[in-house]
Amino acid sequence: MKQKVQIKNKLYDFCIHQIQNKLNVVNDVINSAQNSANAETKSTAGDKHDTARAMAHLETEKNAKQLAEINKLKKVLPYLKNTKNKILNNVQLGSIVETNSINYYISSNLGKTTINQKDFLTISPLSPIAKLLKDKKQNDVFNFNQQTVKIIAVY
Repeated sequence: MKQKVQIKNKLYDFCIHQIQNKLNVVNDVINSAQNSANAETKSTAGDKHDTARAMAHLETEKNAKQLAEINKLKKVLPYLKNTKNKILNNVQLGSIVETNSINYYISSNLGKTTINQKDFLTISPLSPIAKLLKDKKQNDVFNFNQQTVKIIAVY
């Protein structure tokens, strides 16, 4: 049981780290775009100036959308924090699901990581596989992508 809680804590830390990295990258890009726009304002005139400003505006909008997505990812962290030291019996947000094929952490779509020689895929609770797993328990069997999958453990 202690090992399962340690795995959950490491996966939670992985999520925090991934979200912070994404936030840092987007903030750096936003700052860079703002600095470029400010420099362009000082050094150009006419049509070239208008084009540069329009491009900077489009880049800012794109980055604002990415920032909004990251903020959505951050909203799930309090729920994960509440479950990181608990063993859950059925699949829900904050659950780890070990199957005979892939291990999942129901959290946010933040990629894959390895903990204690086991690979874990972090997935959104809104993903098709998470919706299929919802409320399932240890030893349940389900079909996904034309494969029969057995749940080995839920915690």
